[in-house]
Amino acid sequence: MSEKARAVFLDRDGVLNQAAVRNGCPFPPQSLGEVTILPGVKAACHKLREAGFLLIAVTNQPDIARGTASPVTVAEINGFLQTELGIHEFRVCAHDDLHRCTCRKPEPGLLFEAAEKWNIDLAASIMVGDRWRDIEAGQRAGCKTAFIDYAYNERRPIWMDVSVTSLDEASHWILTGMRKELDCHV
Repeated sequence: MSEKARAVFLDRDGVLNQAAVRNGCPFPPQSLGEVTILPGVKAACHKLREAGFLLIAVTNQPDIARGTASPVTVAEINGFLQTELGIHEFRVCAHDDLHRCTCRKPEPGLLFEAAEKWNIDLAASIMVGDRWRDIEAGQRAGCKTAFIDYAYNERRPIWMDVSVTSLDEASHWILTGMRKELDCHV
């Protein structure tokens, strides 16, 4: 049996690229021209890949179901980020809450699907997100969690393994203190 992989699951908007914040709530870019990779993200992704982690982006994009974003635009943004940041795979939930699907975070379906495809040890993996849905999905999948706290005007996670201010800070936590604990699972 082959050794299981470790992954860092990454939300997209607010973790990899800047989210537009209106009335204290985050929104995705509406076009590729609006995409800005956050400071330190390229370096953080590089360090995590070099340390042997798979980088899997897991993103809710309900604007597709709502008809306010096209699947083509979402795929274009994801493709750009994948190329620029060396993300191994993007997994997208295009549903809204009404669909009650298993892939829309806080449900862990996207993480479970990636774990099956890539032979990922979820207990030795981390979910990094900027919203309660990301953190809860990571917890439901059995991952450690890193919450990037932008103090949005919305529900907050009840619990997370660490609260940070950026993906760069999360990567430092993963590669130092968390690394020893995660090594016990491999």
